Amino acid sequence: MSPSPSVPPATAPLSDAESRDGSPVLVVDDDRSNLESVERIFAKEGFRVRTASDGAQALEAVRREPPAVVVTDLAMPGMDGVSLLRAVKALSPETEVVLMTAYGTVEGAVEAMKEGAYDFITKPLKRHSVLRSVRKALEKQALVRENQLLRARLADLSAPGGMIGRSPVFQATLDLVRQAAASHATVLVSGESGTGKELVARALHELSPRAGGPLVAVNCAAIPETILEAELFGFERGAFTGAVARKEGRFERAHRGTLFLDEVGEMSPSVQVKLLRVVQEGEIERLGGNGPVRVDVRLVAATNRDLEKEVRAGRFREDLFYRLNVVRVALPPLRERPEDIPLLAHHFLRRFCEKNGKQLAGFNPEALEMLEGHAWPGNVRELENSVERAVVLARGERLGPEDFAGLPRGGGRGSGEGVADPSARSLSIPLGTSLDEIERQVIRETLRRTGGDKTLAAQLLGIATRTIYRKIDREE
Repeated sequence: MSPSPSVPPATAPLSDAESRDGSPVLVVDDDRSNLESVERIFAKEGFRVRTASDGAQALEAVRREPPAVVVTDLAMPGMDGVSLLRAVKALSPETEVVLMTAYGTVEGAVEAMKEGAYDFITKPLKRHSVLRSVRKALEKQALVRENQLLRARLADLSAPGGMIGRSPVFQATLDLVRQAAASHATVLVSGESGTGKELVARALHELSPRAGGPLVAVNCAAIPETILEAELFGFERGAFTGAVARKEGRFERAHRGTLFLDEVGEMSPSVQVKLLRVVQEGEIERLGGNGPVRVDVRLVAATNRDLEKEVRAGRFREDLFYRLNVVRVALPPLRERPEDIPLLAHHFLRRFCEKNGKQLAGFNPEALEMLEGHAWPGNVRELENSVERAVVLARGERLGPEDFAGLPRGGGRGSGEGVADPSARSLSIPLGTSLDEIERQVIRETLRRTGGDKTLAAQLLGIATRTIYRKIDREE
């Protein structure tokens, strides 16, 4: 066995091929000439190199500073390459191991691959083979580390209910949710469609003292008025034609838990009156029933309407509004939290890769730039759908701009993205046109550019959707 050479200090600049954290490459060989030759190969390329002449010295080096890659001879006296491989993996599982082997021991190197070796290279060594193998090992290690960091970040940032985000505006909302959850107060969640109101309701339940009870949800806009009352309060046998047995309503099913009323602004005045009684008295009366039934329910209501305006317009009861609006959680639209877009995109990528049995490495920088620049009128739900479609149709290893063909490549948030005809960005109006007519022309042109999508047009114009309906009705 040759004596151990001295370990030179690392003075060369690090190359792009080296691991991101600057960890060294450790070369292990009992043949001094081969050791020095491999060391020169890496040093010339700007790698930080450490050397060891046997397995014991190599393990001591790993204990002092875990290397990014160990390049070791397979046949060494004492501790051979396979034994060293096992020991290195035990001390530093993230370290990749590349074996150097003579032609006569290739079979042993192949067996070592089953033990966790990344690759093997045969002697006599060729410079390009050595560098290619180590660089590929570093690429694999960087990808594994990136995925681990992302999973850790998602675990840190994911609140109960599946809410994800690190932007200041999102974190402030999350703090409010945590505070409100610990109380018994009724919560009103407001925000545009697709911002995650149901996730907030789930988080409020999971963080509350009622987490052991049921969480029952009902979409008030999806159930006809004639059926909604029976769904909420239940009915007795014979209450109406077809009521062949007693049925519990959603309030009773949510007893000692949480009832989530989504799209509460769509309730009819008659149902609003009965809901107010439940909120005030804590009791319901089934359709066809003879008396009240006590219920212990925490209410969370959600809406994408401006309920204050609905109250002023006489479409929503003022007393019910104040009963529901004890704690208000206003969800920011995705365009106001752009720093959360990459994190959400990676979260959806991982979920839909698992769902569809696909393996994708991530996003190209150009794709992430495109996602961050889009206005997202459909908010998180639109982003989720876009990533799912891209994953299903992807052909490459990473998602690129071409996988998001439905999104515009130019412009940015608030620059008219999402419109059907991005080339028509101006409107010529003769001098002297009345303001009322100008308003109607702008609305008509915006509707034309959005393909008739009134919600998107309202978002682009910064007005309520009902304003567009009112203007259209006036013209008709």
